[in-house]
Amino acid sequence: MMGWRRLLIIAAIAFLAAMAGVFVGRSFVAQPRPPGAELHSLLHDRLDLDARQQAALAELERRFAVRRQALELELRADNARLAAAIEAEHGYGPQVREAVDRSHVAMGELQKETLAHVFAMRQILRPDQTARFDQAVVKALTTEAR
Repeated sequence: MMGWRRLLIIAAIAFLAAMAGVFVGRSFVAQPRPPGAELHSLLHDRLDLDARQQAALAELERRFAVRRQALELELRADNARLAAAIEAEHGYGPQVREAVDRSHVAMGELQKETLAHVFAMRQILRPDQTARFDQAVVKALTTEAR
C-alpha cells in the first residue's frame, strides 16, 4: 500500500512541475510573431496613414479576410481528403498523389491572393511610404522562420 501512495505523490509532483514549466514558458519565453505581423504593424502603427488610407486599408482587409477564410477552409478540406487517402492506401498511391496535387492548387491560390492583397495595400500608400512598405515585405519574405 505504501508503494501506491509514494507513486501517487511522485506523479502529483511531476504533474505540478510540468504545469509550472508550461507557465514559465508561456510567461517568459518570447512567442514567435506570425508571418506578416511586422507588415501589419508597419501599416497600422508606423506609416501615419491618413483617414482615406485607413478607410481603404480597412476595406481591403475586410475583403481579404473573407477570401482567406474561404481558401483556408478549402485547405482544411484538402487535408481531410489527404488523410482519408493515406488511411485508404497506406502509401504514396494515386489517391494520395491526387489529394496532394489538389491541396497544392489551394495553397497556390492562397499565395496568389495574399500577394494581390499586398500589392493592393501598396497602391493606397503615398510615395514616401512605399519604400518602408517594400522593405517590410522583403523582410517578411526573407526572414527565416524560427
